[in-house]
Amino acid sequence: MTTRIDPSGRPFPPGEYGVVVVGSGPGGLQVSYYLSRLGIDHAVISADPGPGGMFRQFPFFQRLLSWTKPHARHAHGSRAYERYDFNSLVAFEPRDRAVMPGLMDGSSEFPSRAEMEAGMVEFVRRTGLAVRYDTPWQGTSMDGEDFVLHTPAGEYRTRLPVFTVGVAEPRMPDDIPGIEHAAHYVDTREASSYAGRRLFIIGKANSGFELASGLLQWASPIILASPRPAQLSVNLHSLGGVRARYVQPWEDAELGGGVFILDAAVERLERHAGGITVHTRRSDNSEPFVAEVDEVIAATGFTAPLGDLPDLGVSTFGRSGLPAMTNHYESATRPGIFFAGTISQGVSGLKKYGIPANSGAVHGHRYNARLAVDEIAARDFGIDRPRPAVPGDEVVERMLGSVSMTPELWHQKSYLAHAFTHDADGSIRDEGIVSLAEFVDTAGPDGAAITVETDDRGSIHPAVYVRRRGRVDADAVLDESPLTDYRTAEHRTQLRALLGDVLG
Repeated sequence: MTTRIDPSGRPFPPGEYGVVVVGSGPGGLQVSYYLSRLGIDHAVISADPGPGGMFRQFPFFQRLLSWTKPHARHAHGSRAYERYDFNSLVAFEPRDRAVMPGLMDGSSEFPSRAEMEAGMVEFVRRTGLAVRYDTPWQGTSMDGEDFVLHTPAGEYRTRLPVFTVGVAEPRMPDDIPGIEHAAHYVDTREASSYAGRRLFIIGKANSGFELASGLLQWASPIILASPRPAQLSVNLHSLGGVRARYVQPWEDAELGGGVFILDAAVERLERHAGGITVHTRRSDNSEPFVAEVDEVIAATGFTAPLGDLPDLGVSTFGRSGLPAMTNHYESATRPGIFFAGTISQGVSGLKKYGIPANSGAVHGHRYNARLAVDEIAARDFGIDRPRPAVPGDEVVERMLGSVSMTPELWHQKSYLAHAFTHDADGSIRDEGIVSLAEFVDTAGPDGAAITVETDDRGSIHPAVYVRRRGRVDADAVLDESPLTDYRTAEHRTQLRALLGDVLG
């Protein structure tokens, strides 16, 4: 794909493009990478002055929750290494993979925000991606079947916009009287300015515990409150619970060090000369509890900044205002509009055992982007993903190799799967990595998909979904493996029995 340049030397002047990508965070860059490698004409526009998205500002206390392990046993640039690198964007070429390890200073396996932003910059440099920065998307209209994206530079016309604008708009509760006396997470000040201050944090998800962790040596006491108990998500089951790196406030609360964790609903805030009175009601006994503090911070999350897209028919749901989407990340109510990046967490998948996907983080949505681009490429540009024929006696080995090593299946458990189908001509085809929900819910040729899943006991094992006569009857699990290597004689026997004559 040849990048169009305007007379000033800037890429992507206003005009008509096959696809227009909005955003230059990890979601936008990953989509542009896949579009570029398929040769699909597209433009990338961004309100930011450079790549990085929300990593240009957050997390406030710098360190990410997701790790990159520079000294894992697999070589940087190998596909296997991606399991140990949650933060690099992915690429077909080994030289463009594993960007993050070389940028980290070695002081932690959790990169700093600045290192993460530098990783986005380096990925753009290595892959030759182009972005038109300082070009905010301001609105959208229709001209026939074309979407017209309005910017200060002019109009961008396309039949396929992809919005990768993150879940980045601060959300304040609208049902708490006096909430105007609280600051939002995004307005947190420099840590030392909280020295000796009594602090109340509304919310016990990651951002609340991040603030508590960062302010432990400064504020006292620190009270964290929300109606439901916080969940310690140390097994990486989801991004909704408190991550292992943020458990110090929990320990501090147990040891009586000035942190208090309450299961209580905030009913109202009242400002007075001495500070703020926070009225709450406890979840366990419905009794009122009143806290006198100096400051209140609402760690109450963010919403998706979708602008006027709902006026065009994009339906949203939930507190974060995520768009309702198909399994290919296309708006379920306004065909032609696609989404990528953290917004893709709106596609929940099967959600087995109640455990959501990791689509809100880079290590999850970097793979979702491939599914969205493949759908765009096949449906609108006639570019089908490869479906190589596979000898029948190799299917079992390939499936077990996937659940032992393939990073997509480990980062997106029970969400992405490796599928094989039986073609009408009798050949067996490798369908590659697919949406598990799409495979299960959609009629198709006989075949099977394998994924990695974690059950409600924390057990990790492969799960196999066999489709016969157009439908998946049920799933079956293979035995656990202590070292998660399923390429054993026992697993081969189990899998052959499950596949039967479908992929023989």
